[in-house]
Amino acid sequence: MVKFGRLLTAMITPFTSEGTIDWPKVSALIDHLIATGTETIVVAGTTGESPTLSHDEKLELFRRTVQHAAGRVKVMASTGSNNTAASVALTREAEQMGVDGVMLVAPYYNKPSQEGLYRHFRTVAESTSLPVMVYNIPGRTGVNLTVETMARLAEIDNIVAFKEASGSVIQAGKLADRVPEGVAVYSGDDALTLPTLAVGGHGIVSVASHLVGSGMQKMMQSYFAGDVQTAAKLHARYLPLFEGLFMAPNPVPVKYALSLKGLCEPYVRLPLVELDEEQKEKVKALVEAL
Repeated sequence: MVKFGRLLTAMITPFTSEGTIDWPKVSALIDHLIATGTETIVVAGTTGESPTLSHDEKLELFRRTVQHAAGRVKVMASTGSNNTAASVALTREAEQMGVDGVMLVAPYYNKPSQEGLYRHFRTVAESTSLPVMVYNIPGRTGVNLTVETMARLAEIDNIVAFKEASGSVIQAGKLADRVPEGVAVYSGDDALTLPTLAVGGHGIVSVASHLVGSGMQKMMQSYFAGDVQTAAKLHARYLPLFEGLFMAPNPVPVKYALSLKGLCEPYVRLPLVELDEEQKEKVKALVEAL
């Protein structure tokens, strides 16, 4: 099993004022994430604005991230969609780019049955030798992967992790109890990182780690070392940030926060729009508080 660590960052995609990918900022951001504790970088996920990235842009992001990371961290490509054949094709291309694993989101909009979800993930997983993370986020996809379906998927050899973002710690705990040893359950919500660890979770696929990666590593390390009090204090300290980064659709707030640190520009692609002035002041206050 490939070990992806406890802290995975769903990396934003920096853009220029013309709307193209800002490749120098991509490289600088990779270095920043590595320096602040990220163990695996997830590329071209929702936080990376995947719905507005072209097929060629995704492949180039995979290639350049692998090249620039140069083995310092793992690279996970987000290759899932609501089209099984397209997901298979992109997954195979990502494998050729040298990524260490793929993340597959539950098919969205077409609302498949649990059997359809199972067959979708099984088909994509069987098309690659890469380890697979299955991503459950019903708030975006319109369908919830049940614990029973995820437990079935965990029996497939190269499905090694789940990103559980249903918002239910109960579901996360049931999932952690059902999967085989060696299959990891990750929180998909920064604010639920510590509660998810407490019910058997392994780590977090994070947005806030763009800003507080080292602190999130300390929170998790403290918890697993038995220092729950320190972990709880760090959770409380960062909770306003965790919540504030979702005052507008992700990744709009985190991009603005990173722009304050010179790590990217705040530009997003339509249909996302930048923060209004009131929201900017709130994000500034959150960043200053750090």
